[in-house]
Amino acid sequence: MADILTSLRSLMASHSPPLDALVVPSEDYHQSEYVSARDKRREFVSGFTGSAGLALVSMNDARLWTDGRYFLQAEQELSDQWKLMRIGEDPPVDAWTADNLPAHAAVGIDPWCISVDTAQKWECAFAEKQQKLIQTATNLVDEVWKNRPPAETNPLIVHPLEYTGRSVADKLKDLREKLKNEKARGMIVTTLDEVAWLYNIRGNDVSYCPVVHAFAIVTSNSAFLYVDKRKVSSEAHSYIKENGIEVREYTAVSSDVLLLASNQLDSTSAVKGNQSIKTNSSEIDIVGNGTAESEENKADLIWVDPGSCCYALYSKLNSEKVLLKQSPLALAKALKNPVELDGLKKAHIRDGAAVVQYLVWLDKQMQEIYGASGYFLEFKSENKGKDS
Repeated sequence: MADILTSLRSLMASHSPPLDALVVPSEDYHQSEYVSARDKRREFVSGFTGSAGLALVSMNDARLWTDGRYFLQAEQELSDQWKLMRIGEDPPVDAWTADNLPAHAAVGIDPWCISVDTAQKWECAFAEKQQKLIQTATNLVDEVWKNRPPAETNPLIVHPLEYTGRSVADKLKDLREKLKNEKARGMIVTTLDEVAWLYNIRGNDVSYCPVVHAFAIVTSNSAFLYVDKRKVSSEAHSYIKENGIEVREYTAVSSDVLLLASNQLDSTSAVKGNQSIKTNSSEIDIVGNGTAESEENKADLIWVDPGSCCYALYSKLNSEKVLLKQSPLALAKALKNPVELDGLKKAHIRDGAAVVQYLVWLDKQMQEIYGASGYFLEFKSENKGKDS
């Protein structure tokens, strides 16, 4: 662990500008609570294996923030080079950093691993002492993580209509209507479960979570899926294309957000959706119902969920043209249709049967170990003295 901190501090010192501190969150590029082995950077740096926490490394200090679920675990797993910061008892990371680092200090962060609202909150906290939140060009932890697990190549799975109850076309139509109502011409979707729900796809990239590492961009006229193409079979690719979605490489989302910002992304699409909403650059547009739409009423915003979109993608947009609002997919996904409700019931029945089978097995094991007499002796000892 000492070697890791030493290597990190060397990179921090050679960074331009030099970093006084480096923040290492638990989250991945999609702000996920549960991440793949490859994205457990905070665990690698600190040795703390809990699912929630944040590490801060300065030139002469290393601290880990976590919540009450993990206080005892963190005390056991952290080395003596780390100081445990108890959330709810100690100052939060932004307040502690602002108070304890010098004026004009530079605090490094991988902008892909921090949400828009968290980054903006920290920038406000740092402003009083003119401290700066610095977006690193690369993740410094990745540079010192020599045996980092490889990227997953698990296949993308098509989730059929018999289980979803809603087609991709129906979901896209509903989303585009919401975009129109908010005068937005596009939306960046970064949360893994929302991408999976919107496009009716699943995956196995994160243990116990049926998601695939992917981004989505939906505009008034086009839809894109950004995923490692090695995961997409020919059958899955055909399904995605049939639903008016273009598959692009996972890493292409960065350059495509720049195209989205300049309203050029639609022109690059090879798969066009059949939509009636227009957002060209003319002063007066004629929309589907034949009425004129003035420039001031045109859809010109990019919808970004500040709680889930990474700061890296947001930073590529014109902030004056961004709609910072909770994703409409969160509520749409929560409103289960009859097919989904039926699936929930069937899943609960199967899970209940599995629990009962386990309890029966446990009862048999107890009988074999203790026997009936052992059970009653234990029961008697527990109740001894209660009636006296």
